[in-house]
Amino acid sequence: MVLPFSWTNAIAIRLAFAAAIVISTTSSSEAQRPVLPGSGTEIVGVADDFEDPTWTYIPNNPKSSEDIDDNQRAPLGKSSNGRWYEGVKRGHPDVVKRVPTPAGGLPGSEGALMLKSRDTGIPGRPEGKMHQDDFICNVQYRLRRTISVSEVPSVTTRVYLPPVAEWEPRSGPHFGFRLALETTAMIEQEVGRTGIKRREKGNEIYWPGMFVEFESKAQTKKDHDYAYLRIRSNSKGGDFRGPQITQTGWWTLGMSVTPDGMVHYYAAPGVDDLTEDAYITSQFPYSYRAERMRTFFYNVCSADNGKQWSTTFIVDDPKVFVSRGNLGGQMANRPAAGTKR
Repeated sequence: MVLPFSWTNAIAIRLAFAAAIVISTTSSSEAQRPVLPGSGTEIVGVADDFEDPTWTYIPNNPKSSEDIDDNQRAPLGKSSNGRWYEGVKRGHPDVVKRVPTPAGGLPGSEGALMLKSRDTGIPGRPEGKMHQDDFICNVQYRLRRTISVSEVPSVTTRVYLPPVAEWEPRSGPHFGFRLALETTAMIEQEVGRTGIKRREKGNEIYWPGMFVEFESKAQTKKDHDYAYLRIRSNSKGGDFRGPQITQTGWWTLGMSVTPDGMVHYYAAPGVDDLTEDAYITSQFPYSYRAERMRTFFYNVCSADNGKQWSTTFIVDDPKVFVSRGNLGGQMANRPAAGTKR
């Protein structure tokens, strides 16, 4: 289904917008050239194609909601192939299920992954406000190390957006595709076990990415629904509006990180590999310069009112790449005990 607005005009506006964002946040002397996600060599064995008909997810409910009530509720959920796990911070989507690949997907793909949620907050205690679940790829632990930005990591994924009539009738974020990055920053840390905290240099984890944002005509009272990509984030930590989503169906999203610690964002409709035309923007989110990539993950958001289900998203063929280093084409180490390749 096509949303209002010309895609040709959207591309022109997007490119002009992206150029303005880059100029406003960094100078050419300090930024390296963006690297197209998917460049280099795939790290085999850390992502997934969902082609195994026996693929299953073990939820181990009730799920975690540490971000709300400090409750992790172990043991956490995990996939049968050891490549995915429940986020300890927010828990996993209520439905994680291998399904037939929707029409128009990657040639030869027979399986993809459905993600949707209703109860995104504290299990059994709906709050009636937006919460989110995480579904995390087991990259760091399968490699047994993080990926240095000197290796120029990137991640790509395909995402199926259902027809607009099937979306949760709620304005706000519906889906996210994000990285987990590390840097050295001034952070608040406890001194021993004294309870006293002070700011000092430490390892900071942060999560830049892209959200599918929806403005529902049921809530805005406008004539049309409206959707766009929201980018996290600029140098001050603020999200900002990216390109409009003018059609549903399959999209390809990607992010890369260059050795200067900058994050580069790309998106385009369809399932073809990304090209330079898909470029959106380059940022130092929160003014951080990334040093290492831990993994990537998906967010699923809902109203958490105990009744209303999230929009159903389907993902396929996420991949991790490096342009330099010794990870290309193979696992750097044997997978952790108890996991499958």
